[in-house]
Amino acid sequence: MSLLKVEDIHTYYGRSYILQGASLEVNEREVVALLGRNGAGKTTTLKTIMGLVKPKTGRVFFKDTDITRLPAFKVARRGIGYAPQGRQLFPKMTVLENLKTGMKDPSDMGSLDGIFDLFPVLRERLGQLAGTLSGGEQQMLVIGRSLMSNPKLLMLDEPSLGLMPKLVDEMLEAVAKLKGSGKTILLVEQNVREALELSDRGYVLQTGRTIHQGTGKELLTAEIIQKAFLGL
Repeated sequence: MSLLKVEDIHTYYGRSYILQGASLEVNEREVVALLGRNGAGKTTTLKTIMGLVKPKTGRVFFKDTDITRLPAFKVARRGIGYAPQGRQLFPKMTVLENLKTGMKDPSDMGSLDGIFDLFPVLRERLGQLAGTLSGGEQQMLVIGRSLMSNPKLLMLDEPSLGLMPKLVDEMLEAVAKLKGSGKTILLVEQNVREALELSDRGYVLQTGRTIHQGTGKELLTAEIIQKAFLGL
């Protein structure tokens, strides 16, 4: 069953024409990879879905409801979680305080156990200021915060970006655990092979357009992926 549908969105930053007809669909309990070179429009696609950027034309549907013009906080309330690129945290707030910003009800602490199962180190850091965490721990906190509202769809923008190889593996293992729990995920990830091995399906963006799609296995052997991303 389709959970998210993006139909031919065209998005600008000022006069810069970023998305030039991006389309994709995510079904319930799927992991879908969104691939493309730097500047292809991947992050802008996620921001447009989230309501942080408004498309000039095109529509975004979530659970068959048009959410294209909704502000970001209302998109979040409808069940979309977003872990942005760049570890955007409140550095002078504690880990616990940052996690609470992702809750629908800050008095409901039940979601914490699931976060600690995924990232045990966060339990040890609850009282620590977010700005003093390591890069990997900050990325864990960004994803943990996005999960606190138990979203129907989780969008991850480059979860392993800037991490050392060991932490990259840990981050991708966390994504695999989320998939195993039945979480629906739209994934932007620089490690293309690993992303496609995790994904049920994927889409390729080029200059803001969706130019190719297929299952994870199909894309791993597709010429466009092997030449552009895998060096084959």
